[in-house]
Amino acid sequence: MFKPFGTQLATAGVVASMLMSAPEAGWPQATPPPTLGLQSPAQQPVPAQPAPQQIEPSPLPRDENPGLINEIGKLFEKSKSLLPPLKSPSETIDDFNARTKDAGQSLSNIAKPSTMVSGRAACLVAANGAPDCKAGADRLCQGKGYKEGKSLDTDAAEKCSPKVYLPGYKRQPGDCKTENYVTRALCQ
Repeated sequence: MFKPFGTQLATAGVVASMLMSAPEAGWPQATPPPTLGLQSPAQQPVPAQPAPQQIEPSPLPRDENPGLINEIGKLFEKSKSLLPPLKSPSETIDDFNARTKDAGQSLSNIAKPSTMVSGRAACLVAANGAPDCKAGADRLCQGKGYKEGKSLDTDAAEKCSPKVYLPGYKRQPGDCKTENYVTRALCQ
């Protein structure tokens, strides 16, 4: 029952909003609405003295229509200047190939080819008592014909004086020491 009334009400609302959004389509309030040529004698204008004419500023021509559609159009125009121009597929592929080539050259300059080698080179003892295996990795790589290396795997062994192995000998704190070795290194 209310469904036809609802659609009529919605249609009336749309028409009213269209009339409200277009004020230049209405009649100005100072002039009477036009008639269809039939006027009663009481409505006919009486020739009188011409009233002093008021000088009204003529309305400036409107360059823009301040409506929703116009605002959306402005938004699209602004977005064109903000976004980069679209490229053709062939231009995009050419740009991608150029970037890939540049990246490949950069990587080849940064990461020199490396090789992993195995062996056994002793690590030096640093000033703080910890093992310094960089020199051991370098020695291991130089023994295989490379310039320098980085240790990947280490091993530790305890080296003791022969008297520790005598029966009945009590082990003393300075009788054994731990030695570290580089067993695998990444060489360049």
